[in-house]
Amino acid sequence: MSNIALIAKKQLLESLGPKRNPMSLPRLQKVVINYRCSQSKDNQQQLDSAQKEITDITGQKPRLCRAKKSVASFKLRAGEPLAYKVTLRRQKMYDFVEKLFNIVLPRLRDFQGLSADSFDAQGNYNFVIKDQTYFPEVDLDNVTQIRSVQITLNINSSSKAESKMLLSALGFPFTKK
Repeated sequence: MSNIALIAKKQLLESLGPKRNPMSLPRLQKVVINYRCSQSKDNQQQLDSAQKEITDITGQKPRLCRAKKSVASFKLRAGEPLAYKVTLRRQKMYDFVEKLFNIVLPRLRDFQGLSADSFDAQGNYNFVIKDQTYFPEVDLDNVTQIRSVQITLNINSSSKAESKMLLSALGFPFTKK
């Protein structure tokens, strides 16, 4: 467990009370990163550059997700590449989250914080960064196309409020009301 996780665990124990079972505290289970590359379905070179970028960003080899069905209105055929997907767990997850909160998000233009309303019913948090060049690992000279990065923080908790408490303890920048 990383230092950031231990500090968050201490803060949660203090705020939820000492009688709370430490094993029932909310915790970050995994981080899932989707990297859309659907426009590069005909160009293998763009797929390779997208794979290199997401590998540099996450430090882990991505999995290529392909279309399961053909959809004529989207001009999509079954088997065409849609996105790269990476699931981070344990220490790599905490390293990525710390880099995301402290380096990438403050670099966003006109950044005021992220919405506190992006939690789903299970307490997971989803958001999109519209430009991959905000990540320091991406070489700007080799970028051929601007792609969006969708990030899902999968949290093991019983409510949205507990998930928000965990993210606040980890240093997540929510918008101020």
